[in-house]
Amino acid sequence: MQFINYLEKITGVDIFGLSSFMIFFVFFVVMGLWAWRADKKLIDVMKHIPLDGAEINN
Repeated sequence: MQFINYLEKITGVDIFGLSSFMIFFVFFVVMGLWAWRADKKLIDVMKHIPLDGAEINN
């Protein structure tokens, strides 16, 4: 028996797919709005973080 056949027999299984899609979509929209409205100086600072030459010594 295929895995999809097991999922068809679970009552309310469709809510899991819908809820995971909605969580992803809301997160994507929120991050898009944040990136669009963010301070450009902050974005420039964050863009150069990996290249600033600071080494972490443990």
